[in-house]
Formats: sequence, C-alpha cells, structure tokens
Amino acid sequence: MAVSLAGQLREGTKKSHTMAENTGFVACFLKGVVEKKSYRKLISDLYFVYEAMEEAMDKSSEDAVITLDYPALRRLDSLKKDMDFFYGEKWQDDVVPSPAAKAYVARIVEIAQTKPYLMIAHQYTRYLGDLFGGQM
Repeated sequence: MAVSLAGQLREGTKKSHTMAENTGFVACFLKGVVEKKSYRKLISDLYFVYEAMEEAMDKSSEDAVITLDYPALRRLDSLKKDMDFFYGEKWQDDVVPSPAAKAYVARIVEIAQTKPYLMIAHQYTRYLGDLFGGQM
C-alpha cells in the first residue's frame, strides 16, 4: 500500500513535534500566552525564511516546486505587515535574522541551487506547520 507524502512526513516528524510541543516557548504559544519579545523574534525569523523560500520558488523550474506553489499560501506579504506592526515601518534597517534563521535560509538557498526538488519538503512543512499547526 502506498503511503502519501503527508503521511510519511507526519509519521517521520512525530517525535520531533512532541519534543517541540514540550518546550517552554511552544507550550506557551499553543496556549496563546507568549511574550511579545519572543513572538516578534519568531515573526522576524519566519520573515527571512519565507523570503528565501518564496524567492527560491519564484526562480525554480522544478515541476514539483511549481506545482506546490499556491499564491494563497504565500506568507511574505502578511509577514511584512506583521513586521511593520511589531517593529515599525523602518524595521528593515535594524532587524536581522537569528543564527538559526540564517542557517535555515542558507540551507534553502543551497538546495534551491543544487537539489531544487528538496524545496518541496520545505514548502510542505512550513505551510503545514505555520498555517495549519501540523494538523493535516
């Protein structure tokens, strides 16, 4: 019996999800109680990740990447509005990605150039986690 990509990802990341859900930040986030400073940092890191991912998707000629690129799922415009709200309109002069976000962005850039088919895993997991809370 064939197993869907969604099923494989859900099963393969189950342990990681359980561990993440038990960290202080994620536990508070899931309860809707999180410090503004921590949430701002999350939003800013996601901004840089989505910027890299959506730029890579724009440049991709990989059929699978193009197929999964739904305009309604794109987050960069919404994240820009969040950044304006949380940091002010001149945030781009001051806000930088965390070391973890820099590493994530570097990985997206690397695979987009060398193994673009791997972008589908990033597209799927970002959208699944960020938009649907991993509940697909």
